[in-house]
Amino acid sequence: MFRTHTCGELRLSDMNKQVTLAGWVQRSRKMGGMTFVDLRDRYGITQLVFNEAVNAELCDRANRLGREFVIQIEGTVNERFSKNANMPTGDIEIIASELNVLNTALTPPFTIEDNTDGGDDIRMKYRYLDLRRPSVRKNLELRHKMTIAVRRYLDEQGFIEVETPVLVGSTPEGARDFVVPSRMNLGQFYALPQSPQTLKQLLMVSGFDRYFQIAKCFRDEDLRADRQPEFTQIDCEMSFVEQDDIINLFEGMTKFLFREIRGIELTEPFQRMSWADAMKYYGSDKPDMRFGMTFVELMEVLKGHGFPVFDDAAYIGGICAEGAAHYTRKQMDALTEFVKRPQIGAKGLVYARVEADGTVKSSVDKFYTQEVLQQLKAAFNANPGDLILILSGDDAMKTRKQLNELRLEMGSRLGLRDKNRFACLWVVDFPMFEWSETENRLMAMHHPFTHPKDEDIALLDTNPAAVRADAYDMVVNGVEVGGGSIRIHDPQLQARMFEILGFTPEKAQQQFGFLMNAFKYGAPPHGGLAYGLDRWVSLFAGLDSIRDCIAFPKNNSGRDVMLDAPSELDPSQLDELNLVIGIKE
Repeated sequence: MFRTHTCGELRLSDMNKQVTLAGWVQRSRKMGGMTFVDLRDRYGITQLVFNEAVNAELCDRANRLGREFVIQIEGTVNERFSKNANMPTGDIEIIASELNVLNTALTPPFTIEDNTDGGDDIRMKYRYLDLRRPSVRKNLELRHKMTIAVRRYLDEQGFIEVETPVLVGSTPEGARDFVVPSRMNLGQFYALPQSPQTLKQLLMVSGFDRYFQIAKCFRDEDLRADRQPEFTQIDCEMSFVEQDDIINLFEGMTKFLFREIRGIELTEPFQRMSWADAMKYYGSDKPDMRFGMTFVELMEVLKGHGFPVFDDAAYIGGICAEGAAHYTRKQMDALTEFVKRPQIGAKGLVYARVEADGTVKSSVDKFYTQEVLQQLKAAFNANPGDLILILSGDDAMKTRKQLNELRLEMGSRLGLRDKNRFACLWVVDFPMFEWSETENRLMAMHHPFTHPKDEDIALLDTNPAAVRADAYDMVVNGVEVGGGSIRIHDPQLQARMFEILGFTPEKAQQQFGFLMNAFKYGAPPHGGLAYGLDRWVSLFAGLDSIRDCIAFPKNNSGRDVMLDAPSELDPSQLDELNLVIGIKE
């Protein structure tokens, strides 16, 4: 038997027990004739004591232990003289009587501590060591706890878990596919699924009216903090449902997860907001609702007073930062530089302070009378001590997105984005289509199988750009944690949708014929939703990146630096696949 107990288990109630422990050496220290070793495993840390006066040979062997050596010890549980209140095992120690070195270890390239001295790159290269750190391991334990809770909730709601293939056909609509060459079908390729979308719809045709899967998904897209080339969805589909049925069930699951994972009881119904209102008042389809600062449009107030920037603008809008009128010139200059960053792209920033006496002082005072500035103040219901920030531009949507970045920045600066506060929101009534400049055509905002709102179906023939979709996203703290839609189940409507999206009947049949043919055999009304497991875990853990809750993530270049992947293939493998690699200049 390698161990009778774990390193996080023993307490004062175990006094005088003979125990066997096994784990890794966290640290050791010699004090006079005594050697103290902290032994670590997944469950915690226990202090071991070696006494030179009792067993000099054993103590000498303990002095030669290095960090991360794997050892086994036998000993007696003893009350610790100098207790450590920061450790669950801090009241006891083990008086060691036997020591067995199971494996030696090289000195690790960084300290295996919560506050490690290792940077991102080296920790990713030695990820198997990084995972020994309690702070990292805790994220994966949270992920495990969450998947167990999800399965329990969905099982109780009558869902059945079904696995779908990882090698599928390519569907170019949406993000880029990862493709896999087929040796047995030379010149042909599988694709890795961006989601199990069409497959779960086929399951609805098959009569599995409540399906779920904790599914791996793959998208070859540019990475950021909330994206990885491979990620995990809690993927669900239901038959004989309307939008409210799905929203209510998965709002219930969200409340269940908050209660089970974070111990937070959410009793009120979640707010619902149309996509149009989200864009108008927040400049984002995933607004952070932990704080206010809703946009106010200022065209009527500020246009036509001789300030060229505003007079020539197609949109003028602003936010009010409560209590921020104390901002210095240096702080205002920093905010101006922030909005002028290339990734935001604003040309400048206008501000106005509400003074203690109610007057308004602005960076463009010479163009506006106090009477107009008072109208500006009234538009925001601003109070003394508030700071008004204004952006303008020749494109309303683009300027709103810039104003959203400014809003989020001010929310962070003013401490309004507390990671331990949660604001849940459903965004509904998305546009059915969006215009692609590169493709010069309408594209599906969600995917080609999304059902249009019944009252908008007639617009498909006259004004498809105005059609709204039966689509919905769950947003928590400004993060889109999931989304879905009611699906098209009528073959004629689906064919019309493909036509609007620029598919010829032949192309639609080639790419999606299996689904359209299946619908001819009686497809039920159905819809679904997919929650991003990685994003949920990172939210619950208070992380800034989903990478920190994935066991073996990729870096921002899509590389696994530990496995050195992707990598070149051996020429013999390329020959077997009948592939020739040609690199464009």
